[in-house]
Formats: sequence, structure tokens, C-alpha cells
Amino acid sequence: MTSENSSGREGGRSLKQRVKSSKRRTVSQTRWLERQLNDPFVARAKREGYRSRAAFKIIELNEKFKLFKSGGRIVDLGAAPGGWAQVAAKIVGSDKGRGKVVGIDLLEIEPIAGVDFQVMDFLLEDAPERLKEMLGGDADVVMSDMAANTTGHKKTDHLKIVALAELAADFAREVLAPGGVFLAKVLQGGTEGELLANLKRDFAVVRHYKPAASRADSAELYVVATGYRGSRGALTPNVDEFDT
Repeated sequence: MTSENSSGREGGRSLKQRVKSSKRRTVSQTRWLERQLNDPFVARAKREGYRSRAAFKIIELNEKFKLFKSGGRIVDLGAAPGGWAQVAAKIVGSDKGRGKVVGIDLLEIEPIAGVDFQVMDFLLEDAPERLKEMLGGDADVVMSDMAANTTGHKKTDHLKIVALAELAADFAREVLAPGGVFLAKVLQGGTEGELLANLKRDFAVVRHYKPAASRADSAELYVVATGYRGSRGALTPNVDEFDT
């Protein structure tokens, strides 16, 4: 058996799994399936009982930026299938009755210990107040791994995912406690300038980071904004950092 850090070869023979083409699958679907079967993070997620490979992204982001604290109140936007909320519940202790984790999505999600999943559109006018009632107060962290459906046109896809992150940031401003954290997925491509400028106005520190679990050929990055200043803001310096 190869280790996770192995080259995928043993005895000179490649262990990479290849998927035979099928009339029922498109070429892109076949490539996606092949990539899933050969992805070490997919295999590791199955072994360790996580809902998705994305769990390892939030684990690394938390280790890097100390996002979650015991007893914290966490909101996961676009939570399906639940990997991020699952990790958050373990760290804040909501699976043992400490803190609160609420996952919001338009889809039904299978239950996870310590997570309150709600089928809800976070863009609805009353969504922020409903969310704070579920949490029992303001949120400490609002996180979003949401991604709009891709078109294959890079500029269009960048605009769509940044627009989604901007909407998530607007929601975060409505529900975050002072000092809170906002985390969202964006894409490299230079279209996120206005989003970052607005975050620097409202948060003390704004950073970019790409976790190891993000695929090497992916343009995804995560923007991490910490130290929310509250609805009135404050005229204090910003820090903008780029980590890889």
C-alpha cells in the first residue's frame, strides 16, 4: 500500500486509476471521475469520516488563522454537503453542547452532530435576523465555500464567484459580532479588487490563502478577513497579505 506522500508508483508500475469511457458519460464527466478516484484528499476524507475533501481546506485555514474558538458561534453559507460545518462543530465543541454551528443551504443536508442545518436563502431580507435567533446572538465566524456554476469562460466565472462572495460579505456584516471573521472562496484573476477594498474598510486584517487541499490546477483562493469593526467601522490601519 502506498503512503499519502508516495509518488503513486510501486515496483515501477503506476497505481493511478483510469476510468474507461462510457456512452453514458461525457468526456468531462469521465475526467472528473478519474480525478476523484486518484485524489488523495478524497480517499483521506472517506477514511476519516468527513463529508468531503473540502474538510481539509477548512482544517488548514483554521490552523493557519485560528478562526474557531471553543464555544464560538459559526455560520456556514452554502453548507452542503457539510464538510466545513462538520469540522467547525468538532473544534468549537457544538457536538458536545458548547457553542453553535448553523449551516445554511438551498438543499437538504444529512444531519451532523452539533450542526443545525437550515434550508434557507441567505439573500432573503429576514435571513440575518432569523440566523441570529438560531445562533442565540451574533456570529463569531461567517464562512462560505460557495461557488457559482462555471461556464468555462474564465472572466465570466471570476465575476460570478466574486459576486457571490460579495453577497456573502454583505450578509456577514449583518450578523457578525465586533472582532468577528469572514472567510470566502474567490478566484485569482484580478476581478476581486472592489471586494477586497470593502473588506479592508470593515475588517482589521485581510489576507489571501490557498490551502494544500485546493487542487494545483485550480484558480481558487480564500480571502480571510479578521477583526470585524462592527457596523460603524473604525479608522484604523489595514493589513493586506498574500500567502500561498
